[in-house]
Amino acid sequence: MNNGDKSQITSGRKNSPLHSLAFSAAWGRALGVALLLLSAMPSYASGKAASNKFSPDLLQRTGTNSMVTIIVQHHQMPSEAHLKTLKGRGAAIKSQFHTIHAVTMTVPASMLAELANDPNVKYITPDRHQKMAANPVTEEYATAVEADVAASQYGFTGAGVGVAVIDSGIAPHPDLNNASGVSRVVYSQSFVAGDSTTSDEFGHGTHVSGLIGGTGGDSGTANGYAATYAGMAPGVNFINLRVLDENGSGTDSGVIGAIEEAIALQSTYNIRVINMSLGRPIYESYTLDPVDQEVEAAWKAGIVVVAAAGNNGRYAPTDGFGTIVVPGNDPSVITVGATMTMLTPTRTDDQIASYSSKGPTTLDHICKPDITAPGNRQVSLRVAGSTLDTTYPQYEIWPTSGTSMYYELSGTSMATPLVSGAVALMLQQTPSLTPDQVKARLMMTAWKGIGQFTYSYDSLGNLYNNEYDLFTYGAGYLDVDAVLGSTALATGLALSPTAVLNANGTVTIENTTPDSNFAGTSVVWGATSTLFADSVVWGSNVLSADSVVWGATSVVWGSTSVTGDSVVWGATSNVATATSALSDGDPGDSSSN
Repeated sequence: MNNGDKSQITSGRKNSPLHSLAFSAAWGRALGVALLLLSAMPSYASGKAASNKFSPDLLQRTGTNSMVTIIVQHHQMPSEAHLKTLKGRGAAIKSQFHTIHAVTMTVPASMLAELANDPNVKYITPDRHQKMAANPVTEEYATAVEADVAASQYGFTGAGVGVAVIDSGIAPHPDLNNASGVSRVVYSQSFVAGDSTTSDEFGHGTHVSGLIGGTGGDSGTANGYAATYAGMAPGVNFINLRVLDENGSGTDSGVIGAIEEAIALQSTYNIRVINMSLGRPIYESYTLDPVDQEVEAAWKAGIVVVAAAGNNGRYAPTDGFGTIVVPGNDPSVITVGATMTMLTPTRTDDQIASYSSKGPTTLDHICKPDITAPGNRQVSLRVAGSTLDTTYPQYEIWPTSGTSMYYELSGTSMATPLVSGAVALMLQQTPSLTPDQVKARLMMTAWKGIGQFTYSYDSLGNLYNNEYDLFTYGAGYLDVDAVLGSTALATGLALSPTAVLNANGTVTIENTTPDSNFAGTSVVWGATSTLFADSVVWGSNVLSADSVVWGATSVVWGSTSVTGDSVVWGATSNVATATSALSDGDPGDSSSN
């Protein structure tokens, strides 16, 4: 999360909630470690084969005597006897994740080489920190995505659909109750180490939940507000899986544990959607990253995972390209970028938010985001006394009289729950839809009328130019009316495609090869498909031969901009470097200069 149109990439202020919030954009200390690793790669007594099992940000720890908390992925789940042996050698076993055959443990760094030499060990990563992707910062989104038309025509509310919100918790709020006044938060659990509290001490998860399914009952002109601040699917039930603390920070193991719990509770609460308005930088391929592997387990189990793209779109060296974060980098999930509505009821003047992260993903070059939705200056539920509320009271939305119940935030964190809510409507309408059918239908029906070039201003008047391409807008703009009116059914996997930089400097996109979790399954996309041909899904101008995106002078592929050893394509770089482009308190993209 960042405050409005602000990427908050490397604020350096440890205790700033916006620094913690900046989803994948605020990379902080983890980025510093990653950059250090790029310049100094240590040698290993355990040999090359063993060292290949270490993630890049773990390599420098192998020769020390310090303790390190790690996530060890195995080919097969280790036996209790084996874990007992590890305990005897100094390991502290913290958690076990059977869906991905992983164990979180704290071990002496000197033990890492021994673990890597175990043939059953697949890959080892640190238990990394997770951040949010939103910013404190009104609500024309319903018209922009045709949700108002859909509501009047179809009348779906998401009733009966369970949405797991993996975030900072959900605080009680009247807008999250049903017509009888009973809370629709049907289950709560904390995965924050040492803190069993499930309410929202930070103030982000509740805001996200309101955008998914708040009723707006305490807003509107009758209550002294300028508008009604209702969510996309006001009938859904919430499964509150808290992974972020009072400062908006969490760990990989907490996120993995929450996803695994959502899978376990799937049938109990009809969990069909997971919303992940959080993330962190990419350190390795999605085929090895433990968080990506866990979201794939949820997807394969039949749960649609919707993830934020990140808030790094202002990263100047690449014009924001190559800045998608984990788990939005996974080709199976639905990754969401953020637009700004320009404070008008029409979508024809809407623009991409300058901070919205762009693809392709680092290392794997997956074409992301998949879709965009309004994320700039969104009004949703306020948590009085939360870290955000007390630090940035200027973003409270007050009625003409009485107490403030609402709050403004901006970021891809705010765009993501709109898509999650739309998915809940789709699944109430057609419960038999698979995650891949949901994703394909969303992308095929997305509105593609945005011009090829747009621009936006931040609150300081700085101009940002954006090109309409699949790395910026994905398949286009969420269109709820169109998606509910569609009957298209995909067969196969809706994996986001891969961008390929050819030897002659041209760029093409190809079907992404399914990894081990989806081996043996065909892919939806391709020119031979009538319903899901490339031009239908991504729009004809995105893939045209003379598009600036693909041309030799493109800002993405041109020889003077992003070259073969860049952060996007380079073999020596595993994460986009970044510096802070914005200051704390920036309220978001402006509707004019």
